[in-house]
Amino acid sequence: MLIIVCIMLCGIAVGRLLRGRQTGFVSHIITVLIWALLFLLGVEVGANPKIISGLQTLGLEALILTIGGSIGSVFAAWLLWKQVSKGGKA
Repeated sequence: MLIIVCIMLCGIAVGRLLRGRQTGFVSHIITVLIWALLFLLGVEVGANPKIISGLQTLGLEALILTIGGSIGSVFAAWLLWKQVSKGGKA
C-alpha cells in the first residue's frame, strides 16, 4: 500500500512540473493502458476454472440483482414522485 501511495505522490509531483505544458498525449496513453488492463483482467478470469465453471450461477445472480435493483429504483422514484406531486397541489 505504501508503494501505491508513493507512486501517486510521484505522479502528483510530475503533474505539477508539467503544469501549463501540452499533455494531450497523456489521455491517449491512459486509454491504451485501461484497454490493456481490461484485456489482462479478461485473461485472468478466463484462466480461472472456478469462475468459468460457475459462470451460469454468477450470471443468474447478476440478473437477479439487476432486476431487483431496477424494480427498487422504479419503486423509490414512484414514491418520490407521489410525495413531490402531493406537495405541489397543497
